[in-house]
Amino acid sequence: MAVELCLLLLLFCGSTISEVQPIYKPPPGTLDFGFVPAKTYDTGAYHEPGPIGILFKVVHAFLYLVQPNPFPQDLIRKLAQQKFGNTQGDYQKPENVVLTLQAIYYEIGFIVSAALGLLFILLLPLVGLCFCMCRCCDNCGGEMHQRQKKNADCQRSCFATFLFVASLIISIGVLCAYAANQHLTNQVRGAKKLVNSNFKDLKVFLNDTPAQIDYLVSQYNTTKDKALSDLNNVGPLLGSRVQEQLGKEVRPALDAALTMAGAIRETKEALENVSVSVEVLQEGTERLHGNLTDVKMHLSNTLNDSACAAAQAASTCNIIRNSLNQLNINANFSGLPGVSSQLAKVNDVLKIDLSSLVQKGYAAFNDTPDLVVNQTKNILSDIKNVLESIGSNISNFTKTLPVQKIIADLTVYLTQSEAYVQDYFPVVEQYDFYRWLGCLILCCMVVLIVIFYYLGLLCGTCGYDKHASPTTRGCISNTGGNFLMAGVGFSFLFSWVLMIVVVLTFVTGGNIEKLVCEPFEDKTLFKVLDTPYLLNQHWKNYLSGILFKNPNINLTFEKVYSDCKENKGIYTSLHLDHLFNINEFLNISMYTEDVALRIEHIQINLSKIILLDEIGKENLLNFSSSGIEGINFGAYLTEINKSVTKVDLLSFANDLEARADQLPKGALENALKGHANNIRMIHSQQVVPLEQAMSTLNQSIRLLKRTSSELTVKVKNVISAVNAAQLLINNNASLVIVQETKKYMDTIIGYFEQYIEWVKESIAMEVAACKPIANVIDTAVDIFLCSYVTDSVNTFWFGLGGSSMFLIPAIIFAVKLSKYYRRMDTEDVYDDSVEQW
Repeated sequence: MAVELCLLLLLFCGSTISEVQPIYKPPPGTLDFGFVPAKTYDTGAYHEPGPIGILFKVVHAFLYLVQPNPFPQDLIRKLAQQKFGNTQGDYQKPENVVLTLQAIYYEIGFIVSAALGLLFILLLPLVGLCFCMCRCCDNCGGEMHQRQKKNADCQRSCFATFLFVASLIISIGVLCAYAANQHLTNQVRGAKKLVNSNFKDLKVFLNDTPAQIDYLVSQYNTTKDKALSDLNNVGPLLGSRVQEQLGKEVRPALDAALTMAGAIRETKEALENVSVSVEVLQEGTERLHGNLTDVKMHLSNTLNDSACAAAQAASTCNIIRNSLNQLNINANFSGLPGVSSQLAKVNDVLKIDLSSLVQKGYAAFNDTPDLVVNQTKNILSDIKNVLESIGSNISNFTKTLPVQKIIADLTVYLTQSEAYVQDYFPVVEQYDFYRWLGCLILCCMVVLIVIFYYLGLLCGTCGYDKHASPTTRGCISNTGGNFLMAGVGFSFLFSWVLMIVVVLTFVTGGNIEKLVCEPFEDKTLFKVLDTPYLLNQHWKNYLSGILFKNPNINLTFEKVYSDCKENKGIYTSLHLDHLFNINEFLNISMYTEDVALRIEHIQINLSKIILLDEIGKENLLNFSSSGIEGINFGAYLTEINKSVTKVDLLSFANDLEARADQLPKGALENALKGHANNIRMIHSQQVVPLEQAMSTLNQSIRLLKRTSSELTVKVKNVISAVNAAQLLINNNASLVIVQETKKYMDTIIGYFEQYIEWVKESIAMEVAACKPIANVIDTAVDIFLCSYVTDSVNTFWFGLGGSSMFLIPAIIFAVKLSKYYRRMDTEDVYDDSVEQW
């Protein structure tokens, strides 16, 4: 019943997964669902034995010497699948004989060791009996007579040393046995805390699971809120996407129209500058011509003065007189054609504000997000209702599941199990006390024998007098010899009992270590348990057959244990998806498909967007026919490229002044310098403004020339671009809208897919993490059975067995040494023959 309740709970854990087939995998914004709440488990399924661990390692090394063969997986499988004893001839079948021989070969180390132990058990009491009977007949050293030898002191010292070493080894062995016995008792007493910790973790596992499920369900709100946020921002999201795609053609067309509007204004300014500059140049050159004529006349009159007839001035005056023809204007602007007609037409074009019309087109196009918002209100309202219904269905579904009842039933079962363990734990401790007492008695038997040996060595060594004859030895020496013989007697009495316990614990504990603990540690034991048709000849997979009544599900002990060891979710560990069809209970894909269909039905009409009306287009055409391309730019540029005068007036004035300096001082020099200053004044007052006007005219003419170049073609291209963009909006925008709507839809659906994937990942790795189950197995097998019990038992028989084995040399050395300590009845001082006994 408990297993069924547990499975129901675990199935509920998996009920929040939905197998949604993704329509499209965009890179939507990543949602943050936080961390699934999880409690920390107290149980640390690891045991550190402490200092006694060194003994455990020594025992493991000894067991490896006894049994170096690897774990016999195939042999155990065959033995488990082979049936013995059903008929009388089963054991004689060749395959059974082979299996038996393979088992014997694997166990040969234990068999040989156990056989030696049995020989010890049988022979040592028999030898002791014969030894006692022999000594009663005054043989085997029973005769109280000692022959004196020259090397008697050396023999005595050697026997004493060997006996001390043997006793010391026996003492070490019994200390190891006692330490293992005490360690096992301490661990059994401390196991209660470990058991309680496991029960506590199991309760946390049960109580924490509903909260984790509630958290998974509650995180649907994160998905819903993000989807609602995108739906509420459909204008900036969907509308902006549509606007961005259409803007690839619309914006360049509007930019071209706006550029053309600017060109119209620049053309007007250029025409005005040309008209003004030409007028200024015509008036200025006429005035300049008159002033230069006056200057030439006055210079000519001055040069006709009698002073120029002098020999010193005649040459200079002639040079000046010959240069007077240079004082004349060079550029003639009076013949340039006017631009008044073109200016009038451009002014007529500018009566219509083309820039304003283009800006209206921009504004209309920029209102695309608002148009999307206004035209999708009804559909978005339906989508929001669908999202709310999904959340309501999830909440209603979780409420229909009897989670609390399942948790309560499992908690009751767990509490009963804990109470059962608590009730019987004192019984375990009581039986462990009996075991501890029995093992202590065994250790005391060995201690008693060792004490006799130590007392014998102490009394014999301290009471020995090398000057005393064997018949005159002191009481202390004689007592030492008696202690040694008492130790020999107790050795014969107790050794076989000790060896029986050693053999039984050795065979049991050694095989548990080799066949259970070691394969459990490297998981080969699970591989054996997972063998098809091993535990049940009709089931391929035993675990799935027990849990799901379906042995064909690939569910193995090793995989479940490994997953739980890694603290994965139990839904994944037990493959509960084979038992529980989640889509039947929570099929989110149905709702996402509904959302997708509603989004696909979004219809957006952008035909109200007018980029440039007919008035604006006609205005552009009027500009192209304004006649600016008919201006005679060549005539203008010809005159502009000329200088205002034929000679630079400043250079002429400077040259005139220099020549005046060559004349004798007098009225002629002064008159010429006055004319030079007058020429400089004409240059600064008339020539410089004319040059500035020519520069303005040059810029304006060149601007007009650039603007008029293929003006008609440019205007037609602008109008064509605007018409093409308008056609895209009116006729082909639906395709762009469909594409962007699909991307928008995929973004919304992507949030649900993220939620589903997060739920799957959480169910697989975090929800109902089954670490406590692996901890229970580790506690029962690895810690309690192997670390507490098996290692302690193995160390106990190792120490006790070593002590028992060294009783044999101790007996021999004690019997030999007692002859040198005990008081003899007779002696033979001069007999050097070898003592026989």
